[in-house]
Amino acid sequence: MGSSGGAQPNAADAACVGFVGLGAIGSHLAAAVASTGRPMAVFDTRAEAMQPLVERGARACSSPAEVAALAPTVMASLPTPPVVVEVLRGEDGLLAGGAMETFIDLSTTGVQTARELSALLAERGVAYLDAPLSGGVAGAEARTLGVFAAAPADVFEANRDLLEPFSKVIVLVGAEPGMGQLAKVMNNLLSATAVTITSEAMTVAARAGLDPAALLEAFNAGSGRNSATVSKFPQQVLTREFDSGFRLELMLKDVGLALAEADVQGVSMPLGGLVEQLWRLADTVAGEGADHTEVARVYEGWAGVEIAAREESLRGED
Repeated sequence: MGSSGGAQPNAADAACVGFVGLGAIGSHLAAAVASTGRPMAVFDTRAEAMQPLVERGARACSSPAEVAALAPTVMASLPTPPVVVEVLRGEDGLLAGGAMETFIDLSTTGVQTARELSALLAERGVAYLDAPLSGGVAGAEARTLGVFAAAPADVFEANRDLLEPFSKVIVLVGAEPGMGQLAKVMNNLLSATAVTITSEAMTVAARAGLDPAALLEAFNAGSGRNSATVSKFPQQVLTREFDSGFRLELMLKDVGLALAEADVQGVSMPLGGLVEQLWRLADTVAGEGADHTEVARVYEGWAGVEIAAREESLRGED
């Protein structure tokens, strides 16, 4: 895959921003950055993913190394820690480029990987901004994500303008690499717990004959309200869409990262451990590529019921 199209930034152009990883979330993040008018150099393993940005003036690159040869600041949105490591350290990775001065990682890698990457980058004189996100595909598309940032204050402030185009809230949670990751994986542990317990409650209620839509309305007016009752169940489960844009296997990965750090800190998480077991079981049952909201389907199968909106609820009738 060769370079093609778009503006032709050079290594001396301090305004150029690199972006690697144009998947379900990364494509929206890069588009938000492009909307600011900054010259961009982009890379994804799929040529078609780069095309919309090329049409907006970005340069499509043949490798992460080419991105880092053109852009002093490089952002990345990648699915797993090994992929992030490969993008940085691989034969044609970012460290093979010569212009990168700051690396902004929007991925969820976990604390230990973030620390290792920071140390590796520091050896090359490259600043590191740990900045995982929360809000999923919908938040990326609406540009209302939450950012858990961790970096020295000067690094954070120098790059805040690159986070603002796609975020609603940016919180500097700490100065040390990995602190942003810790905040993110604990957030996702809370989210995973909300999905599992809501699945259990909704399954029991459906088995007893309650209207799932009415029950969610009641929950959301009461103390049981959580992220699953507010959006995931109304939008994905009751409608039978199961297409939130965040895979079940990635939620399991994040829960595992949260528990791994608990082990490092010597803190017991008995409930978190049970949540991980439930997600691991659901991953086995749901199969490869399943959306994370399909955890509800697993519970449905166990109980022999379906948590679906009734016809009168779909029509908006009492």
